[in-house]
Amino acid sequence: MCGIFAARTNRPLAAEKIESALASLYHRGPDGNGTWTSRDRTTLLGHTRLSIIGLNNGDQPMSSEDDALHMVVNGEFYGYKTVRADLQRKGHVLQTESDSEIALHLYRRMGMAMMPQLRGEFAVVIADQRSGEMIGIRDRFGIKPLYYAKIDGEVFFASEIKALLALGVPAKWDWTATASGLSHPNDETYFAGIHAVAPGTYVIAKNGETRAYTYWDWEFPTAEELNADSRSEEEVTADFHAVLKEAVDERQIADVEVACYLSGGIDSCAVLGLAQKEMDRPIRAFTLTFEDALYNEADIAKAQAEFIGAEYNPIPITGRDIADSFAETVWHCETAFFNGHSVSKFLLSKTVRDAGIKVVFTGEGADEMLGGYPFYRVDAVKGNPNLSDAEKSAVFDEIFAANPANRAIMLPDAGDSPVTRVLQNRFGWIPATLIASAGLSFGGDLYRDSLVSEIDGRVLIDRALDRMPLSQRLDGRDNLNQSLYLGAKLTLPNMILNYLGDRMEMAHSIEGRVPFLDHKVAETAARIPLDMKIKGIREKHVLREATKHVLIPEVYDRQKHPFMSAPARDQNDPLIGFLRDSFASQAAKDQPIYDHKRIATLIDTLDDLPVDQKVGVEAALIRAACIIHMHERFGMQQGG
Repeated sequence: MCGIFAARTNRPLAAEKIESALASLYHRGPDGNGTWTSRDRTTLLGHTRLSIIGLNNGDQPMSSEDDALHMVVNGEFYGYKTVRADLQRKGHVLQTESDSEIALHLYRRMGMAMMPQLRGEFAVVIADQRSGEMIGIRDRFGIKPLYYAKIDGEVFFASEIKALLALGVPAKWDWTATASGLSHPNDETYFAGIHAVAPGTYVIAKNGETRAYTYWDWEFPTAEELNADSRSEEEVTADFHAVLKEAVDERQIADVEVACYLSGGIDSCAVLGLAQKEMDRPIRAFTLTFEDALYNEADIAKAQAEFIGAEYNPIPITGRDIADSFAETVWHCETAFFNGHSVSKFLLSKTVRDAGIKVVFTGEGADEMLGGYPFYRVDAVKGNPNLSDAEKSAVFDEIFAANPANRAIMLPDAGDSPVTRVLQNRFGWIPATLIASAGLSFGGDLYRDSLVSEIDGRVLIDRALDRMPLSQRLDGRDNLNQSLYLGAKLTLPNMILNYLGDRMEMAHSIEGRVPFLDHKVAETAARIPLDMKIKGIREKHVLREATKHVLIPEVYDRQKHPFMSAPARDQNDPLIGFLRDSFASQAAKDQPIYDHKRIATLIDTLDDLPVDQKVGVEAALIRAACIIHMHERFGMQQGG
């Protein structure tokens, strides 16, 4: 796991810019760094290394023997030993023990037809001196970040936006993307002119121009094909168990210790359980704990760790901790979050790194694979032809009552609105997952009048939907699988894998490994019958059955509780003090997104709100504070 950057320029880059880019990515790779520059000094690759596999001889950039191909990689390729042996049988001479090197030889042999051979979590940049092309590649779900920008015929790639800024790309607000919140297209960022390489995509840069190509997309069977599935429940469970266990086993391969992030939810508990069964030592498991009992999962996580034989390590988080690390978290995220859970993950990774750990298992992705969030359950019920309207209403009430800590965010009521009308017209029904995604923009009446005028009444989620192959991927599919696809295109890359995933882990040089987002697991999950994903209102039924042998009953029976930190207790909470200071700053007045007087006034209403509404209003305030600190920390220009 590393930090990478690349440039193809019209003139040599100044040495201080290259050094600044390396320094900006030091947290992603503190174990070493390197650069490669073409003879005319107009093509550059840079790398900061976190040593995981091939500790003694895996330095990058890597080059082919004839010096025609040059490459930098961030991430891990699983099953690489099999690919490596096959390449050697075909006459390739590999110089290192690193998993990364296989991509260089595969590309030399197959070009971009190599992509089915690459399994894992990765971002890659290849400089092909033969064709004059530079190619940026991102893994199938976007677990690893990769950004790029074009300026005056020059092209830049980097793992993080801050490295692009160090190379000379200007920092300007993209008003529309920022106002879209989580609903912006997954190839956009809040920075004008800076794009993300979309998940499952590679971008070819040549002669100052770029073009993106999709090499993989998540495909679901039609409802008719699902209904024709004759497998028994036991067979479906066995198939899923086999592919998930293989994904976990592959992710245990490392030349350093592998630990685990553990909550009280089934996802991380299942991963820890499957991994611990294969280990002859206790896996170190790390759990965030909170003072508010509604958000604290310490007891159930400890019981699960003891049951499976892992070593339990609690990490307490307070409002003071979140306030103190808020601004630094924003700098690492390079986007806006809406809850203290991002800061909590930032602090979790810091503690784990201080414990001497470099690699952890994480449970992200199970909800997006198997319908874990409350809004997926709502969509499953909506599309169930076997339930009457009265029965559906009763189930909706049950789901709503079961989620007091997060229903204002997970189950917002959009009513009759421009968003719901757009969704109804597009899909013929209203996906609750998109209502939640659109709601997490948290702007509306808090935006500056100039931004509202810029938006001019547009339903911003429409922009993201326009860039998806909706007819190809959704026609004939049931409601739940439509929602899972949409969530994988929006919430997963724009939120879960950013400020709850890679960026919070790599802020402290921690490599997160995500078995549920192995593409073979995803392809198996797509074919699972609906009632094996959500049975009644119980989500992820197949996962419970496939891993019940490694779970305590409390975890097996527990309903999904999305990971969130507790809201501020009252106006004396340190987080509220931090927010007030943020809203009174000069940056609050200068940033072009939020009306600073409106957000400063809103904070006074918190104490009078019930807990579920308080979480939602606080989310809007936290997001506004993120924008303020982005404006200040990155020296953002007004943009447009």
